[in-house]
Amino acid sequence: MPLTRRTADNGVTFYASPLLERAGVPHAFSTRVGGVSPAPFDSLNLGIAGGTDLKDTQANLDENYRRLAVAAGGGLVGRERCWVSQVHGADVCHVAPAAAFTSGVNADALVTADPARMLSVKYADCVPILLATADGRAVAAVHAGWRGVIAGVIGAAAARLRDLAGAPEAPLLAAVGPCISAPHFEVGPVVAAEFERAFGAAAPIAWPRGSAGKPHVDLVRAVRLQLGTLGIGDDRADSADLCTFANAGEFFSHRRDGPATGRMAVLVAPAA
Repeated sequence: MPLTRRTADNGVTFYASPLLERAGVPHAFSTRVGGVSPAPFDSLNLGIAGGTDLKDTQANLDENYRRLAVAAGGGLVGRERCWVSQVHGADVCHVAPAAAFTSGVNADALVTADPARMLSVKYADCVPILLATADGRAVAAVHAGWRGVIAGVIGAAAARLRDLAGAPEAPLLAAVGPCISAPHFEVGPVVAAEFERAFGAAAPIAWPRGSAGKPHVDLVRAVRLQLGTLGIGDDRADSADLCTFANAGEFFSHRRDGPATGRMAVLVAPAA
């Protein structure tokens, strides 16, 4: 099922998963719309850009996160936000109930069953993925660029989430957010070879495979294939047919705009 586009009373536009909503999981995939940041971070910027001297302010980011949490309907308001420094790997942080957590450690996914916390990962072309147990009481937030997909970050997060559920085969729900689409994700032969090694004949190399041109990788297809191997079929996974590169009015894109651009974020918390 596709994600649903919402615009809140405060002007923030975001996307939500019908599956996660039915499970009572408060969450939101942000866009760039409805914040306070100036150009080139206009306007709902949720991350400090690396590789450039042009920076947004922490005050702007804090206000933008507050607005996104409010826009999601109140289920995220008042919860402590936990986040990681994303490094395109497969490490997963467990945010344990009633235990201190220091945000900013190197990892690309978080899991929790703590109703006082919410999880956050940033994106601007890479794939944001949310996972939840069927009852919504344990959740994961995952950042998966092509390196993370190859490294197996989605499977690592699913395993940690099932550990929290106390069952290695516990049914999970998933929501796959906006990311760069295959027509705009041109890669070199080394990256294409990594996907062929990982996926075999099912490798999601879209075009122009076998020609003199460079191949293009379909990251959403790669993620859906990996979810399927984890027992999370299409009936248990929502996704967005939305390209961050192609939709400049709604999304930031590092590949389109370079390092001096903003970041979207996804927020998620366990069902109350």
